[in-house]
Amino acid sequence: MKNALFYLPFAMALVAGVPLPGTKAAEPPKPLKVLLIAGGCCHDYGKQKDLLKQGIEARARVKVDIVYSDDRSTKARFEIYQKPDWAAGYDAVIHDECTADVKEIPYVQNILAAHKKGVPAVNLHCAMHCYRTGTDDWFEFVGIQSTRHGPQQPIEVSYIDRDHPVSKSLENWTTINEELYNNVKVFETARPLARGRQGNSDFVVSWVNEYGKTRVFSTTLGHNNDTVGDPRYLDLVTRGLLWSCDKLDSGYLKDHPATAQNH
Repeated sequence: MKNALFYLPFAMALVAGVPLPGTKAAEPPKPLKVLLIAGGCCHDYGKQKDLLKQGIEARARVKVDIVYSDDRSTKARFEIYQKPDWAAGYDAVIHDECTADVKEIPYVQNILAAHKKGVPAVNLHCAMHCYRTGTDDWFEFVGIQSTRHGPQQPIEVSYIDRDHPVSKSLENWTTINEELYNNVKVFETARPLARGRQGNSDFVVSWVNEYGKTRVFSTTLGHNNDTVGDPRYLDLVTRGLLWSCDKLDSGYLKDHPATAQNH
């Protein structure tokens, strides 16, 4: 009995996950290095880039670097895309740009080349309406072709794929006034995760896609600042980002208060 009492604290420590004396707790993984590219027409990217950076870094072991253009036209260009190795050194890229009238195919192909070779990607909102070159090149990368959006009204978001790692722990919710993007074509490589309803319109608003040698996560939600800063939106984007890097179940999510409830 005396020996049993001696070993009891050690057994309790093992059950509780507490390191034993003389042992070290497992160190958290090295943060992922992520590039956020933001700018262009029609959105408050100056504030949204910071909301995204702060929200993602609070939820995951990620360091977000920002490339931002204050050009608010549909022809905003990013100097970094001129480099052949523009994504070198990054574990993933978040595209949050709105540049529908940038149509030079070599410029667009250079963006896509990095992802074809294996750099994971996240596409947010107006990224789905970018680079309309007259080909399907950008849409095949995104996974869904969209051409327009509805009025500024709340969107009822329903997760339709409860088996996917990105969406399995998230709850349905209703946005503030937002733009619902249409779906002209859903490519075979895309897997819808959530649909959005706005009046009589109902479209896919979140999905994953396989492109080249990499994974791509996209959502058409995120027009207004209050949506981009919404904890439920940031939960979705963070989980999509980690999934694209195949790190969703690898200790990269931080302990964070439950945020998927209406507020």
